[in-house]
Amino acid sequence: MEVYAVIDTNVLVSALLAKHPDSAPVQILDRLFSRDFIPMYNEEILAEYSEVLHRPKFKFPEDAIIYTLDAIIEAGIESSRISSSEEVSDPKDLVFYEIAMSREDSYLVTGNIKHFPAVSRVITPNKMLEILNSLDKGSYMLSFRAQCAARSREICLKGSADFSAPSGRSK
Repeated sequence: MEVYAVIDTNVLVSALLAKHPDSAPVQILDRLFSRDFIPMYNEEILAEYSEVLHRPKFKFPEDAIIYTLDAIIEAGIESSRISSSEEVSDPKDLVFYEIAMSREDSYLVTGNIKHFPAVSRVITPNKMLEILNSLDKGSYMLSFRAQCAARSREICLKGSADFSAPSGRSK
């Protein structure tokens, strides 16, 4: 199953500023780089990302900004806004909400949930990780079932010692 998400600028900033590599924003950025979900964007969102990430107070290296923006463009899909009558605390944030709502199966990942309408598709980085991790487990189980189907029922039920888990996973 593919997961689509608009990443709020504050998540990118938090990831690039993070001192802890296991923080949720850093993990979201890592999952973006790994193409574990499909980022959604439009020119307004890309312009905001660029403007905010280039602010002198952050002192982000130009290479990090380019790499991040390129990853979003290469892994993502350009999307069109849908008109929404919802109110957001900052009018510049409306584009993030409208792009996320343009697909029925997408999310808006933000560290500022209170700035957006209270809908189940506006989620925190931690919630996005839960969603992605649950899909990872589902993929692992599908892989396990496929391997079992390819072997005799008896071997799979016994838990053969030569069962090979998908790469990166332990038995």
